[in-house]
Amino acid sequence: MTTKAKRWSVYVVACNDDSLYVGLSNDVVARVVAHNAGKGARYTCSRAPVRLRWRWDCVTGEDARRLEGLLKRLPRRRRQQVIDGNAVVLLPLLAEVAARRRGGPFKRPASL
Repeated sequence: MTTKAKRWSVYVVACNDDSLYVGLSNDVVARVVAHNAGKGARYTCSRAPVRLRWRWDCVTGEDARRLEGLLKRLPRRRRQQVIDGNAVVLLPLLAEVAARRRGGPFKRPASL
């Protein structure tokens, strides 16, 4: 029996107060449900309900953590541009994540 490895994803939810929360999970749907139930991050507990606005599946958990950190450091205006699909903002972030990957930017994990 083979077990399918869970993919890590970075996501952005819009909170009830119109703020944006960036997180990562290997089950985004369950994580959004947890946020709405008040069992997610401390930040979203008082700002529920939240709506999933954006998601990016990553190659590894390490890549997801890097991308999450980069997104959290962006000002709201730039984060909103990523949500809106602006590749000019997103591509440099993805390039930085790939450049920092162990083994070089183009080495894929053995699991793929």
